[in-house]
Amino acid sequence: MDTITKAKKAAGEKAAALVQPGMLVGLGTGSTAYWAIEKLGEMVKGGLNIRAVATSLASEKQAKELGIPITSFSEIQQLDIDIDGADEVSHDLQIIKGGGGALLREKIVAMASRKKVIVADERKYVKTLGKFPLPIEIIPFGWELVFRAVQSLKGAPTLRTREDKPYITDNGNYILDCAFGAIENPEQLHHQLKAITGVVETGLFINMKPTVIIAYENGEVKTI
Repeated sequence: MDTITKAKKAAGEKAAALVQPGMLVGLGTGSTAYWAIEKLGEMVKGGLNIRAVATSLASEKQAKELGIPITSFSEIQQLDIDIDGADEVSHDLQIIKGGGGALLREKIVAMASRKKVIVADERKYVKTLGKFPLPIEIIPFGWELVFRAVQSLKGAPTLRTREDKPYITDNGNYILDCAFGAIENPEQLHHQLKAITGVVETGLFINMKPTVIIAYENGEVKTI
């Protein structure tokens, strides 16, 4: 296991330690959230009683294989805690997510959670958002129109593909990965993008006041 993977594992396990018996838990998606789910599976095997909502089909599959009971919003109204990763976290705790393609479900789960915990390695902790291209989930019909509208906002969008075909989210949508350079005003950009017909959701997670757990290659883990 390389140092970055060890850091991700440490961050995920520290976040899992925040989960208490009886909690309703949001399970994130991505390479760091993976380790939180693995630890929660170990805790469930040890007798921890929780129920969870997963932010992707992949995380749901992992949770079920580990014996973590899965529920849905047809059965519950709110989650106690959501543990998820990030592609970038700024020093003022604004977030870019969606590199794993699950941004819409991740945002639904985050908004339904009392406590939001973000786990990341030190490479993701940045002064200003924007080095990582911003993912935007869009409707497939007329996606070219959204593409051009993003260009008009001085973004450089790329349609995400897999095996030379458009990448399809768990919700049946497309994703545009949009390079805007340094995003000095994430809230304004989020609202500008959401005003485009055909945009379902953006990967900007704004003003959510998360607890952020950052793991460093030297083994140190900091809570921000």
